[in-house]
Amino acid sequence: MVQYKAPVKDIKFLMNDVYKFQDHYKTIPGGEEATDEMVDMILEAAASFSEEVIAPLYQSGDEGCIFEGGEVKTPKGFKEAYQMYVENGWQSMATPVEYGGQGLPMSLALAKSEMIGTANWSWGMYPGLSLGAMNTIWMHGTEAQKQEFFVPLSEGRWTGTMCLTEAQCGTDLGQVKTKAEPNPDGSYSITGQKIFISSGEHDMAENIVHIVLARLPNAPEGTRGISLFIVPKFNVNEDGSLGDRNPVSCGSIEEKMGIHASSTCVMNFDGAKGFLIGPENKGLMCMFTFMNTARIGTSIQGVASAELSFQGALPYAKDRRSMRSLTGTKDPDKVADTLMVHPDVRRMLLTQKAIAEGGRAMVYHAARLADLMGAAHTRGDQKLYDKYDDELGFLTPILKAFLTELGYEAANHGVQVYGGHGFIKEWGMEQIVRDAQISKLYEGTTGVQALDLLGRKMLLGKFKSFNTFADLVSEFTKENKRPEMKKMVKSLKRNMLAWKLNNYRIAYKASKNRDMVGSASVDYLMYAGYIAMSYYWALMAETAYAKIEAGEGDANFYKAKIQTAEFYFKRILPRAKGHAKMMVRDPKSLMQMEEEHFAFLD
Repeated sequence: MVQYKAPVKDIKFLMNDVYKFQDHYKTIPGGEEATDEMVDMILEAAASFSEEVIAPLYQSGDEGCIFEGGEVKTPKGFKEAYQMYVENGWQSMATPVEYGGQGLPMSLALAKSEMIGTANWSWGMYPGLSLGAMNTIWMHGTEAQKQEFFVPLSEGRWTGTMCLTEAQCGTDLGQVKTKAEPNPDGSYSITGQKIFISSGEHDMAENIVHIVLARLPNAPEGTRGISLFIVPKFNVNEDGSLGDRNPVSCGSIEEKMGIHASSTCVMNFDGAKGFLIGPENKGLMCMFTFMNTARIGTSIQGVASAELSFQGALPYAKDRRSMRSLTGTKDPDKVADTLMVHPDVRRMLLTQKAIAEGGRAMVYHAARLADLMGAAHTRGDQKLYDKYDDELGFLTPILKAFLTELGYEAANHGVQVYGGHGFIKEWGMEQIVRDAQISKLYEGTTGVQALDLLGRKMLLGKFKSFNTFADLVSEFTKENKRPEMKKMVKSLKRNMLAWKLNNYRIAYKASKNRDMVGSASVDYLMYAGYIAMSYYWALMAETAYAKIEAGEGDANFYKAKIQTAEFYFKRILPRAKGHAKMMVRDPKSLMQMEEEHFAFLD
């Protein structure tokens, strides 16, 4: 069984040394409360809660939820753990004080979410979905809606969902058929069916707030005619108490490959009372607040999968004995040497470590941008909000798709380290693989994220957001004069220049053949991800060198950080070259075959 230990030391390294969150917090509303002592206390408490309360429910929760008579019962211990979570104030950490929250920075709450998600991803999805619902209401809801729905969500008494997908449409939301008919009292009657709704029904909270996409009468076709609605499980009385049951129900829960403890529901809306949030026919725009929150949250699963699998594989490799070292026996008094003497085992372990720690650095940088976006929104500075939104928007598809693809790879390495034992359920390694698979699918598949990055963010955006990121990297390489960093800095400069040139190559080819965008997109995203992660590894290596030079902290920790960075540049970054070659290929080899020639089975 995998024994999760929160990587608090690595989290503090990023927050304190690499990104200097102490200074960052002084610049944002509410950040003054995040003192060094407060941050340390929160991180340690989140680690204890994750390790002692949530992690022990991970493997037992794999038995799944029980669905009977429209009700969902979560696995043993889930409800009790959620009550502890709420009582300890975890849900309200980063929500505004005026709406029942503690007003702490979103980045600090993200560190908590990473630990909980790594300890038990399925459990973490229940409160995690609520964060997106809260952000949507905070950004687009009226004051009355914030008081009625945001406050109990912030307190954790209620949970939230996002209801987008229907049987006939997943990513293509222009096909949404759910209807919203106006009621005399200003509310709306919502009728339709939604599928794949995470946390759509459960027994952990007294009410569930569904954020639902639906069409008003005579709305325009396609995505231009979608509106967004708040639909509670129980209607709310004027005094805030719960009223009668709204006609929204769970028709079934899905039998899934993984995340069995997360209830994935078919939700039926049979004239349920709902409330318009945001402008009419602008629901998709408002929903992107929820979706982008969820996509950043999903990127954490890539980090979590790599971290948890690494933590399971490393002690096994240190303990398991098999064969002798190729360079000579290391433990002559034992029957064999440990797995740690074999280069290929170390390759897998270092790959897991590089993905987990590199991914964490990328996510925490994004969390810092989210802090700045929230601060701009609070201050009413739309220009500054848009600036940080563009920066985060560029990173979002890379974080979501690249990190989840690598997280899944890392999870498979964990099984491989165990060999046959990794395939056996009792060890817990195969569960990580099954749970990790979904991260590449929900909130937009890798292919969808790739089209968003290359098509919308890069080509339609005329590379504006790329240039902002390139300037960030350029500033780092210009300022870095450390001799030990020379090779990394040179590689980073060379790859950033190549990335820029490849942007123009693809843009030119796409102007001649639009299929070029679709054929290049996934390779482009992975190419972008590998180069982007190299910047974050260089940033961490530079910080580690500086700490060693100053004689501060744990020298062995910093040495390991530098060595992992060297491994990344020498063994993982070269993958980018293969993607670079493939992404500029003519799409003809993909598109020339006739549909009926794909298989000859008659």
